[in-house]
Amino acid sequence: MLGFEHYGMGWGMLLGWFLPLLLLVLIGLYFVRSHGDKPKRTALDILEERYARGEIDRDEFLKRRGDLMQ
Repeated sequence: MLGFEHYGMGWGMLLGWFLPLLLLVLIGLYFVRSHGDKPKRTALDILEERYARGEIDRDEFLKRRGDLMQ
């Protein structure tokens, strides 16, 4: 009987340490993946992309860029 009690305590200790650590790692991965992958685009970035695609002409680009820089 003594062997089984010791074996059960070993699993209990293992789960007692492993589950909280696993939970912390998963929470950390969630925050890293949700906040680290997507760089924030500014209005100026969007304006430059529109100009590069030809959606707006040079005069409109310069006017809007001036408005954003104020």
